[in-house]
Amino acid sequence: CTHYLFIVVVAVNSTLLTINAGDYIFYTDWAWTSFVVFSISQTLMLTVGACYYLTFTGVPGTATYYALIMTVYTWIAKGAWFALGYPYDFIVTPVWLPSAMLLDLAYWATKKNKHSLILFGGVLVGMSLPLFNMVNLITVADPLETAFKYPRPTLPPYMTPIEPQVGKFYNSPVALGAGAGAVLACTFAALGCKLTTW
Repeated sequence: CTHYLFIVVVAVNSTLLTINAGDYIFYTDWAWTSFVVFSISQTLMLTVGACYYLTFTGVPGTATYYALIMTVYTWIAKGAWFALGYPYDFIVTPVWLPSAMLLDLAYWATKKNKHSLILFGGVLVGMSLPLFNMVNLITVADPLETAFKYPRPTLPPYMTPIEPQVGKFYNSPVALGAGAGAVLACTFAALGCKLTTW
């Protein structure tokens, strides 16, 4: 009972931590920076919960089920805010599903090898989620249109973003998010696996 309760608690908290992660389009001036930070946050929250659930049940497929739980929770929460007039895009939330499928695949293909799940699964989730997230960024409403439709106070001078230089590494948010995510997701995958042996 405690384990199943823990799964629900982790799923709810994962959802709360990533609930605004798809709405980096709202932060028009900081879109790239927000994209990288939010991609990493989604990657880590998905990885730790899904690995816990996966190693607890030992059944390939439960990581995807965990991502589905996060998606449904997020739709419910965003639906409430959407009803209040906030410009949330529902299309951003299923981004966790394909990455969770890769996690399941790594676990299944290596015959439930926990270390392979941590290494291969972590890298796959870390590198894939920013990519899927960028697909979402392309398909959602235009950031400038959103910014004009929902105006917010002008940023103070010290918060004014510096335009990135063309050709520099940080000008590619997918590459930066995928690189950082791939390294950090392995650590969080290990944490998720460790939680089943407490």
